[in-house]
Amino acid sequence: MTGRIRVRVEGVVQGVGFRPFVHELAGRYGLSGFVGNDSEGVFAEAEGDPSALARFVDDLGGRAPALAVVERVTAEPRPPLGEPGFRIVPSDGAAPPAALVSPDTATCADCLDELADPGGRRHRHAFTNCTQCGPRFTIVKAVPYDRPATTMAGFAMCAACAGEYGDPADRRFHAQPVCCPACGPALRLLRPGGAAIVEEAVGAAAGLLRDGAIVAVKGLGGYHLAAVACDERAVAALRARKHREEKPFAVMAADLAGARELVRPDAAGAALLTAPSRPIVLLPRRAGAPVAAAVAPGNRELGVLLPYTPLHHLLLAELGGPIVLTSGNVSDEPIVHRDEDALERLSGIADAFLTHDRPIHIRTDDSVVRAFRGRPYPLRRSRGLVPSPVRVPWEFPRPVLACGGELKNTFCVAKGNRAFPSHHIGDLENHETLRSYTAGIEHFCGLFGVRPEVVVHDLHPEYLSTKYALEREDAELLGVQHHHAHIAACLADNGEAGPVIGVAFDGLGYGDDGTLWGGEFLIADLAGYRRAGHLEAVPMPGGAAAVREPWRMAAAYLDAAYGDDRPELEVVRRNRERWPAVVAMARSGVNAPATSSAGRLFDAVAAIAGVRDRAGYEGQAAIELEQRADPGERGAYPVTVTGGATLVLKGTDLVRGAVDDVRAGAGAGVVSARFHNGLARSVVETARTLRERSGLETVALSGGVFQNMLLLERVVAGLEDGGFRVLVHARVPANDGGISLGQAVIAAARDRAGA
Repeated sequence: MTGRIRVRVEGVVQGVGFRPFVHELAGRYGLSGFVGNDSEGVFAEAEGDPSALARFVDDLGGRAPALAVVERVTAEPRPPLGEPGFRIVPSDGAAPPAALVSPDTATCADCLDELADPGGRRHRHAFTNCTQCGPRFTIVKAVPYDRPATTMAGFAMCAACAGEYGDPADRRFHAQPVCCPACGPALRLLRPGGAAIVEEAVGAAAGLLRDGAIVAVKGLGGYHLAAVACDERAVAALRARKHREEKPFAVMAADLAGARELVRPDAAGAALLTAPSRPIVLLPRRAGAPVAAAVAPGNRELGVLLPYTPLHHLLLAELGGPIVLTSGNVSDEPIVHRDEDALERLSGIADAFLTHDRPIHIRTDDSVVRAFRGRPYPLRRSRGLVPSPVRVPWEFPRPVLACGGELKNTFCVAKGNRAFPSHHIGDLENHETLRSYTAGIEHFCGLFGVRPEVVVHDLHPEYLSTKYALEREDAELLGVQHHHAHIAACLADNGEAGPVIGVAFDGLGYGDDGTLWGGEFLIADLAGYRRAGHLEAVPMPGGAAAVREPWRMAAAYLDAAYGDDRPELEVVRRNRERWPAVVAMARSGVNAPATSSAGRLFDAVAAIAGVRDRAGYEGQAAIELEQRADPGERGAYPVTVTGGATLVLKGTDLVRGAVDDVRAGAGAGVVSARFHNGLARSVVETARTLRERSGLETVALSGGVFQNMLLLERVVAGLEDGGFRVLVHARVPANDGGISLGQAVIAAARDRAGA
């Protein structure tokens, strides 16, 4: 007997060697037919013995290539045609786009072997790739994923590469970016004015780096700025030229062994470092790590990543040691990805440019993750992870565009049961970032065939993402409260609908009462929420100035805690000239909005403990307060929680505890630990009270403050000891990079509820 089936495979199945895999599988089972790409994924028809057809269908999902993510395989019978052989047919792009695009993937072991083989034709070829590795998202312009729809379209394959491309037995069979030195992109080393340095590019660039130069290096998603990591003068020069005074730099090591000389990864950390996505991984710094003090001043951790392109491997091999590799931009601007922009915008920073002529279609920063209890805990979801969708167990009744927030912005498009959070856009504070944001939205909508019928935005009227949404006239608008979006993002991340007790701690977000929230306890599901508790509100003197100058929050909290009986503290003496005016501003409420922000409470305690009065980057005071905490200290400042319909946690109690210890001579390590422990215990106690009131046993933790691993561990441990089930993030960040996903699933839930 002979049967024939029509097969549809959905998921991340383009750009991962899936058609060659299907071709090989059909040959193994003696089947005839064809396979191809279209706008929805992969389609195939197979004919042969029915038992062989059944095994064929099973293996499509069970034995798929390593980079494939098979979401669904469907098969339906067709009449046999008696055709011979099995072939790959041309792609069909007639239908609206629905196929998934693979993220960019680190160079595989086979390609690295070729890179190092002096007898091979790809020896030291910086663009070596195959179906299992290389550029994908950053070069794709449209689907189906074929070479003409990528930035490799301008590089005609030579006869040898075309032979590999057409050979079913070759691992480059239908590898769209396939190339070699004869037909692929070429490296160049340029001076700031654009003049070529006529030497072997990688070796000359390594020589410049050894001599203390800063070199701009073109990566997959944009330019990086590189300096030798142990060269104190070079790293200091990079900081000065980039106007990045204190924020830590990432360091690239040649391999896992090299990374272990810098940091102490556990099994989960090592797995993250070597994952195909090759993110920056935050790990405990090894004592005596061979890096300059200016790489990560005052930080117990280092952000480390491994090479993910052949060019990185070649450069690190030449140098024999780690390099600083930071985004190619001036502080607060988006990463530069176009060659002409790099030469213009980075010429005041870089001494040379190691570049090439393969265009980058979409700029994409490196992803940043850490491990929490053996699972990924993303801080920035971008290159290597995007555009993989977040699949949810509910339908989006209408296509959605969620516009995200203002800081660490991402947007999200969604349809069917898939949400596509974007790559990291950054802080929407200037024209260039906003242009990147709008271009990214257009690209995602086109790539995934989303024509939004609902556009979701934050409630804050001054966010540029909100203004962008309000200017659109082609869809229904929906405003979503910031912290509800955080909790919804955590729910979606875990595939749950709630209700839960949601704890959303962050810097700030616009509340539905017009004040600035940020220390919130919500009873929430996807469709709605109720504010069940919060940190007490205090003035934020100077508004945004208080974020840059944490001592202002110390002034506000000390005034709230003590009034005119405020004790004399070093933080007061350090800021004596401006202190009375700031206190007066707080008391008057003029330019001093009330906030329940957990982030601003951290700022206040950091200033009181003598950690930091002024912040060079967002969250610096809180980060350094965590870094200073004594891990062996188990004491905790008590916190009063007042009753009523809405619980209020007295942050001033934590401040009083810190003040008493500082006056008694306790160091910042003790103060920090007792503050963290006291806040964690108050979260657990508040959750217990809310459980008594609501009957809910699950707590979801979200918001940027929960990037603090000490607080997160203390809160999770306390909740679990109290019998709670705890949800934390694993697929999108807890910070504002995740709220676009939350906005999207809220819109869908309200659609399903008919709200």
